[in-house]
Amino acid sequence: MNIHKLAGIVDVDGFQYEWELRSEPQWSESEGWKGMTVALLRKQTQRGALLEFPPPKRLLKGMPRGRLQISDALVTRGIQAALHAGWEPASRGKPVVFMVDADGN
Repeated sequence: MNIHKLAGIVDVDGFQYEWELRSEPQWSESEGWKGMTVALLRKQTQRGALLEFPPPKRLLKGMPRGRLQISDALVTRGIQAALHAGWEPASRGKPVVFMVDADGN
């Protein structure tokens, strides 16, 4: 199993969601380290969501970046958290942004 993929499809509650990495953790002069952002879209719907993760602890400690790891389980937990927080994939509008913790909740 390849856990280093940058896009995929996961099944949550009978619906298929496409996800892709939008940005890796990066340094911002004004904000410091920012975590990765993952874009979500449920198939046959219009309103996407963006999951913003906190920066990895290793970066905050000044350690090398290391390999970015995104698992289906992490994305699934993020989708469930976004739905629980009010994301309505079938509605219209701009993508909704959700801040999630390092575990995808």
